[in-house]
Amino acid sequence: MKIRIVAGGPPNLIPELKVYNNSSDVIWIGVDRGTFVLLLQGIKPSYAFGDFDSVSEAEKNAILQSHVTLNLYQSEKDYTDMELAFNWAIAQDPDEILLFGATGGRLDHEMMNIQLLYKGLSSNATIKVIDDKNELSLKKPGTYTVNENNSFSYFSFLAFNQEVTGITLEGFKYPLKNASLQIGSSLCISNELVKKSGTYSFASGIILMVKSRD
Repeated sequence: MKIRIVAGGPPNLIPELKVYNNSSDVIWIGVDRGTFVLLLQGIKPSYAFGDFDSVSEAEKNAILQSHVTLNLYQSEKDYTDMELAFNWAIAQDPDEILLFGATGGRLDHEMMNIQLLYKGLSSNATIKVIDDKNELSLKKPGTYTVNENNSFSYFSFLAFNQEVTGITLEGFKYPLKNASLQIGSSLCISNELVKKSGTYSFASGIILMVKSRD
């Protein structure tokens, strides 16, 4: 099962979603105005979560007429609409969760949405935050391969905890060997592949992997 969650971030940062409707087991979830975003892109979500305080009356009527399964919440609550949808998604034990419309708006919400990657780190799912310019994911210690991709030119690695140790980059323009990466350090920002593929590995800590394009 693959779950796609769409929030109501800035429209210019939300990619063409039908590209990700690439499997028969994809489930689409709308978060507040993200539900209307899905309908605009010709995708009927299976579920919607939120208080729907960010939609107009006409947009809300369109959502209701789509007969999506609504999970309605009060505006004043302990969790964001995105986290409520994410919690539901994690509980389904999917293979993959992709978050769209999660960046580019209010900075507090954007930072919280990125932190949801940490919440899902112990699950079996591959989890990514995706917008029109970036793809973000969290990695636990291990060895990973990055292949040349026309969609992304830059590869950045940020410490998501106090320190990442033993980080090694091979096949990149700026290689590293058994280095340490501290939180707040820009040591591994904007790297590029010099081969068809590269590898990165580290011994301890958590890395935020960011693929980007201008």
